Amino acid sequence: MSGTTAPTTQYLDVTGGRIAYDDTEQGDGAPVVLLPGMLDSRTAYRHLRPLLTAAGRRVITMDLRGFGESSIAWDDYSPAAIATDVLALLDHLGIERAVLAGNSYTGATVVKLAGDAPGRVAGIVLLDAFVENLPPNALQRAMFAAMGVLLVHSPAFWGLYHRKMAYPGPKPADFDAYVDGLVAALRTPGRKAATRGYVRGESAPEGWTAAVTCPALVLMGSKDPDFPRPELVADRQAAALRARKVMIEGAGHYPMADHPQATADALLPFLAELA
Repeated sequence: MSGTTAPTTQYLDVTGGRIAYDDTEQGDGAPVVLLPGMLDSRTAYRHLRPLLTAAGRRVITMDLRGFGESSIAWDDYSPAAIATDVLALLDHLGIERAVLAGNSYTGATVVKLAGDAPGRVAGIVLLDAFVENLPPNALQRAMFAAMGVLLVHSPAFWGLYHRKMAYPGPKPADFDAYVDGLVAALRTPGRKAATRGYVRGESAPEGWTAAVTCPALVLMGSKDPDFPRPELVADRQAAALRARKVMIEGAGHYPMADHPQATADALLPFLAELA
C-alpha cells in the first residue's frame, strides 16, 4: 500500500457504539496506533502517517468516540473508556503488542492502557499530552471552565483556537480546509453532547503513570500554548515514565501536523529500538 494513499475506513462495533479506523496492514515491527486529541479525528495524522509508512511501519489510526467517522452518542467519553476501545481494536486485528501514541487528551488513554494491559503495549508515545501536568491555579481553572462552555455552545471558538493559538509557527498547506472541517463537525446534530462529554471529562488523571513499565517517549512542542511552561511539563512526564524527552522546536499543540518531519525523526529511532 502506498504511503501517500489513505487506507479505507473500517469499522469495529464495541459496547455502546461503533469505532472507525484505518490500517495500512503491512510493516515491520510492532504496529503503531495513533490516537488524536479530543474533538479531532484520525486525519490529524494525515501528514505523519505517510512518513511512518514510508519508513516501513504498519500504522493504524483510530477515531475517538463521538468524532471523525465513529458513532456520536456514547455514555462515556473518558480516556479510560477510549482505552477499552483501543484494546478491543487490537483484539479485533489480532495484534498481540502495539506501540500506542496519544495526542493531548488521549495521552492519558495510552498511559492507562499501558498500565492495565502491559503485555499488549510495546511502548507509548505522548504527543503534547495532558499527563503529569502542573496543577492549575484558581485563575487557570476558571479559564478552562470558560473555554469548555465556549466549545460546547460556540463551535467557531474551536476554529479560533486553531487559527490563533494552536499553530504558532508553520501551518500545513491544507490548514484552512482542515480547521473548517473541525468546526463543521462540532455543528453536526448530536455533537454538542459529545463535546460536553470531553470538556467535562478528566483529561489529566493523576497516578496512572506509576503502573507503566514499558518504554516511553515524550514529544512536546516548544511553543505549545496549552501549557504555560511546555518543557517543564515534558520533564515531569519523562521523569514519571522514565522516558526520553524530545522538544519539537517551534511546534504548537499538534506537532504531527505542523512539524511532521521533525516528529517522525524523533519517533522512528524510538520504534527501531523497540524492535
